[in-house]
Amino acid sequence: MTDSAGGISVIVRAGDYESVHYALALAAAALAVNKPAVLFFTMAGINALAGPPPTLADWPRDAENRARGVGDFETLLSACVELGARFIVCEMGLRSLDIDRTRLRADVPFTVAGIVTLLEETKPGMHLVTL
Repeated sequence: MTDSAGGISVIVRAGDYESVHYALALAAAALAVNKPAVLFFTMAGINALAGPPPTLADWPRDAENRARGVGDFETLLSACVELGARFIVCEMGLRSLDIDRTRLRADVPFTVAGIVTLLEETKPGMHLVTL
């Protein structure tokens, strides 16, 4: 059982590699120390769950990170899935950008929900950040 104190909820709204990579790194780190992690993908951040590969700006950085021994996108995403991160895809974001949820990855266990669900999942003691 995880302790919510120090856990993290991350609003992933940017569609660039650096923001999404860091969101996954934050979530994986929290999970590694037995803290809960919620990843809320909205607007351009939803593109992180398309693919693979995801349709993120500056995607070539992933290969550069891998070559430098930095955790790459797939490694961090897999760690978040395996360690039990809660993945939420924003229903409003899907509608706003006219993204069909069937275009999103089948290997990521996400729920389509809204901001209220994000707030409910962000328990007292958890940090809420936006990237």
